[in-house]
Amino acid sequence: MTGILPMTRTAVPESTRFFGHPTGLTTLFFTEMWERFSYYGMRALLILFMTAAIAHGGMGLDDRTATAIYGLYTAAVYLTSLPGGWIADRLIGQQRSVWYGGLIIAAGHFTLALPSHQTFYIGLVLIVLGTGLLKTNTSALVGGLYPENSAARDAGFSIYYMGINLGAFLGAIICGWLGQKVNWHYGFAAAGVGMVFGLLQYRLTRWRLGNVGIEAVPAHAQAHAQSRFLRRSWLALIAGLGIIVLLVVVGYTGTVHYAPVSMAIWAGLAILALGLGFLAWLLFFGKLNLVERKRILALAILFLVQVLFWAGFEQSGSNFNLFAERYTRLSVFGYAFPASWFQSEDPLLIILLAPFFAWIWVALGRRNMDPSTPMKFALGLLFLGMSFLVMVGAAWIVVAGHKALPVWLATTYLLHTIGELCLSPVGLSATTRLSPKRYASRLMGTWFLFMALGELLAGLIAGRFTAHNVNEMPHMYASLAAMLIAVGLLMVLLSRPIQRRLIGDPPHDASAS
Repeated sequence: MTGILPMTRTAVPESTRFFGHPTGLTTLFFTEMWERFSYYGMRALLILFMTAAIAHGGMGLDDRTATAIYGLYTAAVYLTSLPGGWIADRLIGQQRSVWYGGLIIAAGHFTLALPSHQTFYIGLVLIVLGTGLLKTNTSALVGGLYPENSAARDAGFSIYYMGINLGAFLGAIICGWLGQKVNWHYGFAAAGVGMVFGLLQYRLTRWRLGNVGIEAVPAHAQAHAQSRFLRRSWLALIAGLGIIVLLVVVGYTGTVHYAPVSMAIWAGLAILALGLGFLAWLLFFGKLNLVERKRILALAILFLVQVLFWAGFEQSGSNFNLFAERYTRLSVFGYAFPASWFQSEDPLLIILLAPFFAWIWVALGRRNMDPSTPMKFALGLLFLGMSFLVMVGAAWIVVAGHKALPVWLATTYLLHTIGELCLSPVGLSATTRLSPKRYASRLMGTWFLFMALGELLAGLIAGRFTAHNVNEMPHMYASLAAMLIAVGLLMVLLSRPIQRRLIGDPPHDASAS
């Protein structure tokens, strides 16, 4: 359907600016804002809907199964970013990928809005596939709006990041209220409507992007080689989609019975083997020099640490969401609110705190006091560990037979967000900085691969917190806190050796490269 996004287009004039940035940034800002509205709006409801009793409109799943499905879903969203980028690069370009991805996402949300449990998993699969196409390529388009060494690029991504969190905040508020206070399926439908808004504004304003991300195959490629390249790529895509359709069909017909917990365990082992296998291949067969090998070892440590971080951090959408629904007093000054509204706190805090963190890292750097990348990872783990210590106190209140005040979860989410700001953007930056240029894209994909592993572990960990073992909650939260803080302290001790012996000091890095 080439008529939707024509392949020929003039570039946006350099004079066309939006407060010093290309006007295309506004198109991508609102596209991503509405996509995140839909994603986080639906996600705020997901675990609550799956565990709600059938009599109350839910699916009636037990906690262990529901949290495993949640982990598989969130992990799959990150895993599909890899084929999503491949499809854009090889076949249809980034602009078309965003358009078609948004259409598939909207279809998934409207499928969830159907009052039928039979179509639930189809809706999740569609959202996963659509997000894989859209999410990666909107970010790539933002980068493509700027010259390679533009000083405005980082500021542009900061503005774009605000759109992400604004959408996440509004989605949890609006979809959460509709889903819990009116009807579950109204909340899912609202997420679909949000994606449609994003598509409409993208369609009307995409001209601002000019020819950025419009081509999939280099124009200078020889016609014969290009034709063969495209044919093989399309065949690979069709085969992949065929496998997905087959897996869905055999599941719905009962030919194969999928056990979510077992699937999550085996998927996690496969991801771990794939990620470590690729890093080992790079070390031994990647033809790297000594400096590059050391940096790959440093990245391997950071990748594994982030698995633990996301396994704890993603308790927010599953474990903590259920804690809010079941064990928290959901009212402030006499005003009642739905449990899903807690999911809006993290994006709101990021909007408020991200500028402060950006400032403080720069300010410390000017005084040669900026913590190293490993130290920032350690800080992320320590703040996350402290958040689970807060949950130990909340859990003891529940064991005593009372409901916890909202301030317990609010404090937990605050520490969560501080930990995220210490680790997540720093990890992305370190991956781009430490990766050998010829492997940069694949190592960024590996970052997301290990992130997906953390999401799977988060679902499996959350499954241990059930309504039947409330008395064990303080001990389980304390165990998570102890593990995170212990690894955080270990990273504090190792941060200097990792920085000096593997990453290298900045002057040494510059000369080495």
